[in-house]
Amino acid sequence: MKLSEFKFDLPESLIAKYPTERGDSRLMVVDRKTKQIEHKMFADILNYFDDGDVMVINNTKVFPARLYGNKEKTGAKIEVFLLRELNREMKLWDVLVDPARKIRVGNKLYFGDSDLVAEVIDNTTSRGRTIRFLFDGSHEEFMKAIDELGETPLPREIKRKTEDADRDRYQTVFAEHVGAVAAPTAGLHFTKAMMKRMEIKGVHFAPVTLHVGLGTFRQVDVEDLTKHKTDSENYRITEDAARIVNEALDNTRRVCAIGTTSLKALESSVSANSRLKPVEGWTDKFIFPPYEFKIANSLLTNFHLPESILIMMTSAFGGYDLVMKAYESAIKEKYRFFSYGDAMLII
Repeated sequence: MKLSEFKFDLPESLIAKYPTERGDSRLMVVDRKTKQIEHKMFADILNYFDDGDVMVINNTKVFPARLYGNKEKTGAKIEVFLLRELNREMKLWDVLVDPARKIRVGNKLYFGDSDLVAEVIDNTTSRGRTIRFLFDGSHEEFMKAIDELGETPLPREIKRKTEDADRDRYQTVFAEHVGAVAAPTAGLHFTKAMMKRMEIKGVHFAPVTLHVGLGTFRQVDVEDLTKHKTDSENYRITEDAARIVNEALDNTRRVCAIGTTSLKALESSVSANSRLKPVEGWTDKFIFPPYEFKIANSLLTNFHLPESILIMMTSAFGGYDLVMKAYESAIKEKYRFFSYGDAMLII
């Protein structure tokens, strides 16, 4: 398929600037068999799952990856967006800097009144740099300093300043393993009480970890989608999670990927007999139509931006024509889009 096939007019007013209360968003339900589209509330999701069904959740935890430093000598304010740790012992990180034209190899950056200093040691892309933090202390102390100095990395498309409330709200209630620079947003809708009600009903949760990187939001700039390369993301599927999912598949139960990141993790580790394998590693899997999914048979996801790799993956799962029809309906019915927006369940 072509990039232009995922272009549509999205009014900026529909990009949610703030979230609803957890569990209070709207839910569009799209049935692939009947082609029906229903408009519900998120609490209604309970009605679509039963004893033995499985929800695969991404338990990655967002860290405050956006830092602001000052350049030595000039004092110029520089945004440093931490992408991923390259070497823990040497405190090497892959980052994006803005404005990039001011940052060269050898420059040092100072962060607030703290002891944290960084030195630029390599250029990787036009905005990308490798930096080494100069910090005396353990990894735990270093991450504590980052936590205190950093800002919640809300995507730029949410056009407002980050607020204190975002630190809690841009995090799922099941977040556990630190490493993401963006939230697995379908998971933001869940409350602990709702998950408990599902467990009482017999629904199982299978946690996987995929540390969401900025590649999730990176613009696709090639018309031929086969030529697009996505950034690698670190992921892990435990033996327990694989067992829970495979038992559900063996019993022809519903396996629902909670978010495109969970879906990507599942599809990145499939055995020859179409079962989930435990794994720890990196995935750069890019899914767009047509694609045959091996593990998940339902998907919960938010409403994504035009020409994003996330709407491509959603279209591969739900069927291009049906998903585009659903998006037309979402715009007409004024659903809220993007990270803090409403949810869509494809069954």
